[in-house]
Amino acid sequence: MGSYYINRTFFFDVHPPLGKMLIGLAGYLSGYDGTFPFQKPGDRYEQHNYMGMRGFCAFLGSCLVPFAYLTVLELSKSLPAALLTACILIFDTGCITLSQYILLDPILMFFLMGAVLSMVKCNACADRPFSASWWFWLSLTGVNLAGAMGVKFVGLFVVLLVGLNTIYDLWDLLGNLSLSLVMFGKHLLARVLCLILLPLALYTAVFAVHFTVLNKSGPGDGFFSSAFQSQLIGNNLHNVSIPEHLAYGSVITMKNLRMAGGYLHSHWHLYPEGVGARQQQVTAYLHKDLNNLWIIKKPDSDADLSDPSSPVEFVRHGDIIRLEHKETSRNLHSHQHEAPLTRKHFQVTGYGINGTGDSNDFWRIEVVGRKPGKLIKVLRSQVRLTHVATGCILGSSGKTLPKWGWEQVEVTCTPYLKDTPNSLWNFEDHINPKLPNISLDVLKPSFAEILLESHMVMIRGNSGLKPKDNEVTSKPWHWPINYQGLRFSGVNETDYRVYLLGNPVVWWLNLFTIGLYLLTAISTAVALKRGVQLSSELKELSRVVLRGGGQIALGWLLHYLPFFMMGRVLYFHHYFPAMLFSSMLTGITWDTLLKFFAGFLSPSTAARRVYGGGILALVLLIMYSFYLFHPLSYGMIGPMASDPSSPMAGLRWMDSWEF
Repeated sequence: MGSYYINRTFFFDVHPPLGKMLIGLAGYLSGYDGTFPFQKPGDRYEQHNYMGMRGFCAFLGSCLVPFAYLTVLELSKSLPAALLTACILIFDTGCITLSQYILLDPILMFFLMGAVLSMVKCNACADRPFSASWWFWLSLTGVNLAGAMGVKFVGLFVVLLVGLNTIYDLWDLLGNLSLSLVMFGKHLLARVLCLILLPLALYTAVFAVHFTVLNKSGPGDGFFSSAFQSQLIGNNLHNVSIPEHLAYGSVITMKNLRMAGGYLHSHWHLYPEGVGARQQQVTAYLHKDLNNLWIIKKPDSDADLSDPSSPVEFVRHGDIIRLEHKETSRNLHSHQHEAPLTRKHFQVTGYGINGTGDSNDFWRIEVVGRKPGKLIKVLRSQVRLTHVATGCILGSSGKTLPKWGWEQVEVTCTPYLKDTPNSLWNFEDHINPKLPNISLDVLKPSFAEILLESHMVMIRGNSGLKPKDNEVTSKPWHWPINYQGLRFSGVNETDYRVYLLGNPVVWWLNLFTIGLYLLTAISTAVALKRGVQLSSELKELSRVVLRGGGQIALGWLLHYLPFFMMGRVLYFHHYFPAMLFSSMLTGITWDTLLKFFAGFLSPSTAARRVYGGGILALVLLIMYSFYLFHPLSYGMIGPMASDPSSPMAGLRWMDSWEF
């Protein structure tokens, strides 16, 4: 996708474009020419300069350590807590692996951690509002929110975290009676400006650059509307002139509005024995083809509409029409036989001889949002075809037919009357020599329409993601326990084999600490509620646990729990943003607990030894586990870990690990 930006070729992806744009920019500035195919992992780069893109992602991944360090330092005011957090991230094999490849994840996590750090720094300036540093951190929070959202939609979770923090702050300010309502209004406006309007403007600007740069036809064209495709250089709709309004006798193609729904298509092949009526197949086809052409005719007229002397009659909303397939002269037809794949839907076929069929060939054409009698526009009008005899609606199910259907997309007639993209169509090609042509520039969609369409396509694509053959997917409950990793490269004993798996000691320590934090926070909250007298030091520790740790724990919950409600395919790498929060929580929790236990020891030297020894023991444990597992990130050679002669022998602590 970085190559597509360098070549200005339009493509489709389920994520917003900022991450790919930055990778493309890094490649362009470092001399990469955009010609490497990136077909499968392990392909040799040969003369292609990939180091700029790898280095860019690695640099952003490296920034996670200082960002986490500074965030914990600000929340806990404890250098050992910040150092422990930094060590956890430095020596985590998973973070290293994700950061050393050309991936979106390090870019997403860079902006995410940048937003959290900026939010925490802005909170620290609460005693000097509207100062230069306060404005700087508030604005930087907004910039990072736009960045996180611009890379992947999961950036919404950090937007939610910052939003909840802002609501808490404003509610706190509202209760401050020494603050006038005018000053409160200024606080509110500042946050609206920096945390809503600024991110929205930057996010929109990313898409403006995206659509400006990618101005050539490419593999993503078919996912978008015909009107949008007409703006792409090299597309067959670019700079063409066609009649604007549909008329009887016109030769047309119909494109389904479902993402990858295809063009209404038929061919000489019949449905096989046992699949509905043995009539001509009607499918949806994703490519341009002569078999996509249909002629619009009146239901009961055999007049020669191609005669130049015959008057032009326009098709109107609510008309009953017949669609005759141009290549085979059979009519679009439906009946109460079951569709090939989709149960309770009706079969759609090609029927009749030379346009002569029966009453099951009649369809009512209706335009969404238009009044009866209105003309139908090519490209812009969204239409549905209702079968007159059965009342069902023509649609593309999105399901792929078996080999007898040439693996094209199933077309059905659905009795369930809902306006979904599956059952909506638009007219793309339009040939009628009796009508004046207009340039498609007249139909050019506005930037707002393109922006809305791209988001609809992305959201639909995201929710429809399904695992590919032999692909390793996982469930959210697998992630915190480090249940299963992902093979990144290497297929034999002589290749460097990289396996995405978190440092087990780090991940299990993080998981244990989440439970420990909950117990600590509940105990602290109960003690404060019961009015237990605490020393000034313990009061400060309780503030760190409840306020600082609470913000980080909320961040972990927001970046983890939503995945349990998602219907799309999920992977192990989706947990890494949440893992950053659990690592920071580990640093804060252990630092606080060690200080608490050290406080019970009377000689200050003994207290310091317990506290320092505890932090040092954790750091050494993490470093030693990294020493054991670092080949996961930097490449394993030799037999699998189950072989006693393997360098990784004895380290396969869970049967689900595959290295």
